[in-house]
Amino acid sequence: MIGNWKCNKGESAAEDWFAEFAALYRPVAGLQVVVAPSLLCLLPLSRFVRALQLKNVSLAAQDVSPFPKGSYTGAVAADMLKGLVEYVIIGHSERRRYFHETPQDIANKLAESVDAGLKPIVCLDQPYPMSQLMALTEIECEEMIIAYSPTEGTVARVPEEPQRVAEAVKSIAQVHPKRPVIYGGSLFPDNVTSYISLPQLSGLFVGESSLDAQSFVAICNKVRASLKEVDGQ
Repeated sequence: MIGNWKCNKGESAAEDWFAEFAALYRPVAGLQVVVAPSLLCLLPLSRFVRALQLKNVSLAAQDVSPFPKGSYTGAVAADMLKGLVEYVIIGHSERRRYFHETPQDIANKLAESVDAGLKPIVCLDQPYPMSQLMALTEIECEEMIIAYSPTEGTVARVPEEPQRVAEAVKSIAQVHPKRPVIYGGSLFPDNVTSYISLPQLSGLFVGESSLDAQSFVAICNKVRASLKEVDGQ
């Protein structure tokens, strides 16, 4: 379960969110929760979350520089994120759309993240997810997560039909058969069940619903229930 806050929440609001989340969250074996707050509050929030000692909960950065440390004004290098986060989101459709990131930019960010020991969450969108994926095949990373996030889900707020998601994930698996694939795009507590049940998916990538702790926990609880059913508990 990955929650992406995008350009929302300062330090105080982020800490309030985690305090509420901690009171509601119940861990279960097999469920890893990752939250990506704004870059601005990563340092204080990493300390705050560490003190909460939440089991199976990690932080992610929403972006990273395609360059190493050095003379790159305004950039945050992957090496600077070590110790603050475990994961980093790379190539989100909004970065491609509004910041004009190219497949080469994304490949560079992936390489920098892998070298720094961060776990990359690489996003693919429509209409060319396979070409986006092929640009990454030369970079080896066993811990890479692939996030299939069609543009319709983030811009038009229309979730892709579960069957189409399953077909897309199957195509992705032909290129990277050993990598977990997650789906993101207009997911809410009332529509996630049909995606959770897809055997091709390893998780969900949640945007708007992750801004509210209760909504995010509700989705986590549905995943939690499905995992317990699989284990026969």
